[in-house]
Amino acid sequence: MTTSTASLAARTVFRIGYGALQLERLHDRRGEAVALLRRAVELGVDHVDTAEFYGFGFANDVIREALRPEDGVLVVTKVGADPDPGGPLPLRLAQRPEQLRAGVEDNLRSLGTDQLPVVNLRRLDSGPGLRPDGDQVVDLDDQLAVMTALRDEGKIGAIGLSSVTLDGLRRALPAGVVCVQNAYSLVSRDDEDMLRLCAAEGIAWVPFFPLGGAFPGLPKTVDEPAVHAVAESLGVTPSQVGLAWLLHHAPNVLLIPGTANPAHLEANIEAGKIALDAATLATLDAIESRSSEVPIG
Repeated sequence: MTTSTASLAARTVFRIGYGALQLERLHDRRGEAVALLRRAVELGVDHVDTAEFYGFGFANDVIREALRPEDGVLVVTKVGADPDPGGPLPLRLAQRPEQLRAGVEDNLRSLGTDQLPVVNLRRLDSGPGLRPDGDQVVDLDDQLAVMTALRDEGKIGAIGLSSVTLDGLRRALPAGVVCVQNAYSLVSRDDEDMLRLCAAEGIAWVPFFPLGGAFPGLPKTVDEPAVHAVAESLGVTPSQVGLAWLLHHAPNVLLIPGTANPAHLEANIEAGKIALDAATLATLDAIESRSSEVPIG
């Protein structure tokens, strides 16, 4: 069985958390969204990933309603993009220092708190998604300066990075980084060197798109015949195999799978109990890794 806990921002947390992006699918069923988050807490989830641009603030509103101080849940949010309800995508880039500061203030308001425990600086240097242009091309050092100032002011507790390169992480280490969120899965393992650096530095590795395939053209873990064979032999689902592999792969991996379905939530949590022996891991490790570098838009 995998180790059940790991470190995040000087806290010991259960290695499987919850990503709040999918809560927006319950936008017209707010009660169900609140109940889903309460169920996650009951199942042991003690860290939640969110952003102001998830459902145009809906995810943060649900978190504010559902979570109680006594739950002890570490809420991790991000800045670097803002909601854009009328745009071609549901978000617009917000990379400039003053936009990062405004994003922190927006999250403080919508989450109803006076400090954000962890804030990820969402860069656009790697992985699938948008790339910056015009005034959204901002030097990392300028961004880290405002994030550090916000931490000094007590508005944020700790700084994380998202969609960064290995060089970017190295440049950011002196500022103090507690977690890295990059696109990473069994079928897209470009960032192995960065994962090793994070492990050496005591930084949590929190992959988004942990099963790949979030955009057309990207490989999907659940499409791999070897994953299906392992799932069948263990009596679990291919998705659970993909999540279990991540937990076995490195001790500093934390997962934040998202879902709007209570049964899927429970299945995701159960993935933490799946044991993969050496032969099974070797079979999965042999799966070809393909790039997740797909610019969108």
